[in-house]
Amino acid sequence: MDTHTSNESTFSNDPVLADQVDLEKEWDSSHPDLEGGPVIRTVTAQDWTGPDDPENPHNWSLGKRIYHTIPPGLFGFIVTFGSSVYTPANEEIAKHFNVSPTVALLGVTLYVIGLGFGPMLSAPASETFGRLIVYRVSLPISLLFTLGAGFSRTFYSLMICRFFAGFAGSPVLAVGAGTNADLFPPKYRAVATSSFLLAPFLGPSLGPFLGGWVAQYKDWRWTQWTSLFIGLGVYIISLPMKETYKKTILQQRAQRLGIEPPHMPGPRSGWATVQFLVTVTLFRPVHMLVAEPIVGFLSLYNAFTFSILFAFFEAFPIVFGGVYGFSISQVGLAFLAVGLGVALGVVGAIAIDQVIYQKLHKQAIAEGRTIVAPEHRLYAAMFGSIGIPVVYKKMHIDWATTFLALMSMLMLPIPWVLFKWGARIRAKSHYDTIKA
Repeated sequence: MDTHTSNESTFSNDPVLADQVDLEKEWDSSHPDLEGGPVIRTVTAQDWTGPDDPENPHNWSLGKRIYHTIPPGLFGFIVTFGSSVYTPANEEIAKHFNVSPTVALLGVTLYVIGLGFGPMLSAPASETFGRLIVYRVSLPISLLFTLGAGFSRTFYSLMICRFFAGFAGSPVLAVGAGTNADLFPPKYRAVATSSFLLAPFLGPSLGPFLGGWVAQYKDWRWTQWTSLFIGLGVYIISLPMKETYKKTILQQRAQRLGIEPPHMPGPRSGWATVQFLVTVTLFRPVHMLVAEPIVGFLSLYNAFTFSILFAFFEAFPIVFGGVYGFSISQVGLAFLAVGLGVALGVVGAIAIDQVIYQKLHKQAIAEGRTIVAPEHRLYAAMFGSIGIPVVYKKMHIDWATTFLALMSMLMLPIPWVLFKWGARIRAKSHYDTIKA
């Protein structure tokens, strides 16, 4: 009996499977067979059935795709919000636990360290198990540790909870960009990604603003409750999300239709899977960080820009509170200027994409190429690298800002060097790279 007919009879007993088959087994007149007739697009889980495969997130409705960009951004907001909402209560925490303000600031330091280490586990896991499971698991665990931080009776328990709250919440920062790549082709990806990246920078900016009012009129524990309540709201908003990662979607299709699953590297069950995940998937990002110059230097550059943002958490209370006599809540208001700068930066990045990158994309299509060299995504970073040392040189808080200005000068060449020699560096990579 014909295999295709057999599959049809098997699936016809299940209306869900039958609908799936009807959807994917369509006549495609654009690809005739050798006799000139149309061919049937057969069910497969090895790849999308075609450019119009309805399960491909690129083919989802615009409203559905926009929705799926919102929760990752909100996740990034609440996780980074939790890092800075602590700072306005730093003095009160120091008095409450009888430690110095410098020691109390460990609550921010450990949280940020957790943010740094978490993606080393989560990013590889999302490539193996999908994006959705990371969103489903990471934020609730982070919120539980935030709850523990609010109930802490000792300084040590507060520090432990702060570290694991950052560690557990950080996966969304690494996975969110991947979700945007799942949803939008490169031509339209800059707007979605720039909007997503707005959230992790707005979080630290608005954290001291809300935390300042809470710390002044409540107590330090309410800085943690505020983060907890906002996080619960964000998680509820995310519940209707669907999986967007291609390999996971194809695996689910194979399981649903009883067909051959897509090829996945490494063993797929038991202890061997865990061993593969640890020895290959987990160590691969570490190897790339050390062995790939583009990854290493971009990570260094991003780390420095984030360090400037987090340096504000301690500098603003000293400058505006100590020098200018602002109250705790008024110091928090000063952080709104940082948030405004972040928003303007995103607008600038989108404008640069529309003016420069889209023009290059159209030129590439006209020349028969399908991609634009990734170095052309660096224009915003190149322009921004000039602004950082200029801004700090105009400030007058003595050697602290002078030091940051000097560090900015050291970091300034990184995006320019990668723009100039990025293609040559990529050609020597040990991993698959974009050929453009």
